[in-house]
Amino acid sequence: MESKIELSIVMPCLNEEETLAICISKAQGFLSSNNVSGEIIIADNGSTDNSIAIAKELNATVVHVKEKGYGNALKGGIKSAQGKYIIMADADDSYDFKSLMPFLIKLREGFDLVMGNRFKGGIKKGAMPFLHRYLGNPVLSFIGRLFFKIKIGDFHCGLRGFSKEAFNKMKLKTTGMEFASEMIVKSKLNNLSITEVPTILHKDGRTRPPHLNTWPDGWRHLRFLTLYSPKWLFLYPSLLLMIIGAITSIALIIKPISVGNITLDVHTLLYTASMILIGFQFFVFYALTKVFAVENELLPKSNRYQSLFKHITLEKGLVFGFLLVLIGVILSVKGFSDWNVTNFGNLNPSNTLRIIIPAVFTMLLGIQVILFSLFFSILGLKK
Repeated sequence: MESKIELSIVMPCLNEEETLAICISKAQGFLSSNNVSGEIIIADNGSTDNSIAIAKELNATVVHVKEKGYGNALKGGIKSAQGKYIIMADADDSYDFKSLMPFLIKLREGFDLVMGNRFKGGIKKGAMPFLHRYLGNPVLSFIGRLFFKIKIGDFHCGLRGFSKEAFNKMKLKTTGMEFASEMIVKSKLNNLSITEVPTILHKDGRTRPPHLNTWPDGWRHLRFLTLYSPKWLFLYPSLLLMIIGAITSIALIIKPISVGNITLDVHTLLYTASMILIGFQFFVFYALTKVFAVENELLPKSNRYQSLFKHITLEKGLVFGFLLVLIGVILSVKGFSDWNVTNFGNLNPSNTLRIIIPAVFTMLLGIQVILFSLFFSILGLKK
């Protein structure tokens, strides 16, 4: 039977006895005053104070989540929720549970994820640390918009709503604070509809320090965003390095380049050739990371991913790799032949290294292509 509960309000809880009662009471008041059929779920993550007793006394549903972590607590509570829609927020009284109607209205309109925006709604004095307000949140939100083209102004607002159906499509994996970023990224990658509404952030009512650790949790968010966007972490740097390296290497192979009083010769050629090899390594990591992430359901499969195995095959890689090795061998023979002409005497380094460096480079690149093709085909065996 379909559940008659429209809205489940989920609060993660770890020793929140100071503020839990007021949060539950406000949530109950919202449901009652707006005639919303709902439930309140407290996802307890191992509280040792009176939080569980308070929640039960106020008739809230307590879900015990043994696995530690902000993400684990929320996933446990959300999976137990029976509502069609879910609104989650911290139980520290920093968000007003009486003001959830804008979220519910957007959910009823059909949006899959509704984010709160504290910068549009307002941040009360003392509600957000200086570094979070002017550095952490703006920078991480900018990176999220840049990497994933998501038009959201506040990536880390803890007050947000979504449908239970959308949550199941997200297949969230993270267990800590980066859970908040993963929810937005997975919504975008699964083509779910996202919107935001202004919300006010109040100073929390606890006397103890928050569970959030500025630098470690900020790093976890940044690490997540970069790993979930292998294009920005690997592909774009690889293309930049290979293009610059190839252009300058070809120019230096033809002749030395003079810039003012500085002459770039074979010594520079060593570095530009290395740029191409490093760029190719970045590309290798992009392709392998993409396959690993998709096959382990960290990223959704796309049509472009399916076609990846048509364009990059073991056979093509082996042929291309062996051709590069062959070119390197031919250039090496040419270099050896030039040396033989001088009866193996002294050579002009500028002329000789213009042959030897490309020879070594193409052999190294060819071997890398062959090894990459073999490993790529192993990861894609199911294809």
